[in-house]
Amino acid sequence: MEPTIVFQEALYMKGIAARTTNEREVSGEGKIPGLWERFFATDVSGRAKAVKNPHLTYTLYTEYENGANGEYTVLIGHETEAGEQAEEGMEVILVPAGKYAVFTSERGPVGTVVTEAWKRIWEWSSTSLERRIFTGDFELYDARDFDPQDAVVRIYVAIE
Repeated sequence: MEPTIVFQEALYMKGIAARTTNEREVSGEGKIPGLWERFFATDVSGRAKAVKNPHLTYTLYTEYENGANGEYTVLIGHETEAGEQAEEGMEVILVPAGKYAVFTSERGPVGTVVTEAWKRIWEWSSTSLERRIFTGDFELYDARDFDPQDAVVRIYVAIE
């Protein structure tokens, strides 16, 4: 799976967030599944004001402490305007402008295709001349044609 390289303008993301690590996520004690449950249970999409393209949902990985080995923040939400305030229980995080490797998953159950895509991204990043910079990576989900059992997801990985 070779990525497409693009330049992405800065994005402001608004949603709910938690701190976690890759080790915690792999161990079964991760926070991401619970964050998704909370995203839907608390109607983040309905409560978030001034969002751009409400049909697009992002899972943002940012504020890395030590690249892939340390803690990072994961935020699930939507793009918003610069200067927008976060509603109660939400955060706004800036994703800096920069160069991104964009990967497209295979089609299938969302949990499976996203996991498999990230495995391929880790393999790619260990051999690619492009170097990950851990400023803000994100998964992009489009509700207009989203079927959790037959999904295709785009993943943007920040590179030098």
